[in-house]
Amino acid sequence: MLPVFLAHTDAMFRNYYGTAALAALSRVAEVRRNTTGRHLAGRELAEAARGCAVIVSDRMTPGEAGTFAHAPDLVAFLRCAVDIRTIDVPAASTHGVLVTRATPGFADAVAELGIGMMVDLARGIGRATAHYHRGEMPEPRMGRQLAGATLGILGYGVIGRRLAAIAKALGMTVLVADPHVTPEDPEIGHAPLHEVLAASDFVVCLAVATEETENLLDAAAFAAMKPGALFVNLARGNLVDEAALRHALDHGPLAGAALDVGRAPDQMPTPSLAAHPKVIATPHIGGLTPQAIAHQAFDTVRQVEALAAGRLPPGAVNAAHAYRLGRLGIAL
Repeated sequence: MLPVFLAHTDAMFRNYYGTAALAALSRVAEVRRNTTGRHLAGRELAEAARGCAVIVSDRMTPGEAGTFAHAPDLVAFLRCAVDIRTIDVPAASTHGVLVTRATPGFADAVAELGIGMMVDLARGIGRATAHYHRGEMPEPRMGRQLAGATLGILGYGVIGRRLAAIAKALGMTVLVADPHVTPEDPEIGHAPLHEVLAASDFVVCLAVATEETENLLDAAAFAAMKPGALFVNLARGNLVDEAALRHALDHGPLAGAALDVGRAPDQMPTPSLAAHPKVIATPHIGGLTPQAIAHQAFDTVRQVEALAAGRLPPGAVNAAHAYRLGRLGIAL
């Protein structure tokens, strides 16, 4: 059977792969696990995977040039996630190694978390609960309802579409800012970023993280928002200028923010910002549900099945340059 190295640490395996996917993978491959207790990278990852034709990597395991340069047996580097920014695809291509990614099976999970965060920001659920947990009586405060409010969605990918559908069902007006996609639904507005920011009561960031979108939410963007607006980031931390976000919370216009991502390790919210009294935060759990995790883990199983059968797997990123596929009888 095809030798495969599963790079997940025990903690990442429990949350982001699971026993069912491992059992399925073991039926089509000879699986070796990462037993070091550490996230491996570079030459150390190559040495740990020596003799393996495939590495299945979690999002904390980068695909560095040093790995591809020192892994003569490696044919394919599979990412059990959509985000491949930490994979050096040109280096993989230089050495003829195929790179793949998983498909996004987390739209429901992330969109539902976004709705929950908006409700919490609007109604103060977390604040009141914290008071009760401290043995204090919270002060009743006037809340806000989602029905009748305007939701601005920054980025109209699979999550944005799902969030828009739920928000519409709740009676919200939905506006989208995405320079690359126009919503098909005529009931969903489409406008430039600053117009969406200026019109929205709630703003949810779901934009794709690229060099061009670094600090997309900067001081000017936050200043453009409505007084009392509420901001949610479910995308990536590098989309937000955190100093600008803190200023907008301290001095307006923002009344609150909810963060599932940030600039801390593993894309988690920055602890000092998460501790702000107007912020609610979760430790990058948007896609952490059994259904979402199984979707991506089983994507890698299907990719290994295809490789073992001599077929180009789904999710291939650089197939034209992956000349080592020839070892498995796969023609480019």
